[in-house]
Amino acid sequence: MSARPAILVRRIPFAFDEGIDPVWHPGQPEWSHMVNGASLAMPYLEPFLIKTVTEALKQVQDPALKADVQAFIGQEGVHYQSHRRYNEILKQTYPELAQTEAEMDADYRRFQKRSLKWRLAYTAGFETMTMGITEWLIRRRKPLFAGSDSAIASLVLWHMVEETEHKNVAWDLYNHLYGDWLGRTWGLICGTVHVALASRKGYVRMLRRDGLWRNPRSRLRLWTMVARFLRHASPAMLRSLLPGYHPSKARDPAWVAQWAGAYADLPEGRIPLLDTADPEIPARFA
Repeated sequence: MSARPAILVRRIPFAFDEGIDPVWHPGQPEWSHMVNGASLAMPYLEPFLIKTVTEALKQVQDPALKADVQAFIGQEGVHYQSHRRYNEILKQTYPELAQTEAEMDADYRRFQKRSLKWRLAYTAGFETMTMGITEWLIRRRKPLFAGSDSAIASLVLWHMVEETEHKNVAWDLYNHLYGDWLGRTWGLICGTVHVALASRKGYVRMLRRDGLWRNPRSRLRLWTMVARFLRHASPAMLRSLLPGYHPSKARDPAWVAQWAGAYADLPEGRIPLLDTADPEIPARFA
């Protein structure tokens, strides 16, 4: 295990206007729905992760690791509750997303019957993959979020900040209990592919409803965004396969610490809404 950053459970009361446009980034419906599809997965994925590490925690004696796991549980719990609030609004426009949710629920109920080792490998693998996505979303926040709805951009980037804070936890927990390279590698592949395909089911249904799924230009824009996702997620995944790798070796964007500092100065109960009208999307709140 490595030096542990502070893992703060921020109970941010994100609220979303009932009239929010699901295409929250004007002119980028494909990107908007890719993010919406990922949001749909969170209320099923993250409770699964929480149940898995909670079960594993019973076998941990190290007090520092136990504290980290408990903080991980706290952060992930707040994440999926916030995404669920947004998802309920999405379903008002896209009622067919209830089927997507039912399919994800069935998947994770089935996964819950597998061994703890398999489930913890899935958890560690998925959390490793998110490091590449976090770097991409934060470093490229200008083209991805500038001019978008502030509530959704703020939700996503807050989530990514906290992913960096707990990036070591699932990895350390898996190594503490099992530590084998092959199992962790399989978990990385399985977790990444499953969440990507589950998210895809959601965004395909939204693009169909919007009449864009069979539009060649829209499909090209979608493929471009998927290719960018793969290009930025793959290095983090490949690095994790190297001997001696640890998530703490991934350097966090400076914006992460800036966001955390700005949040610390906010009055209690204030929602950290970013100014997406500023093309740089600085780490300060409107």
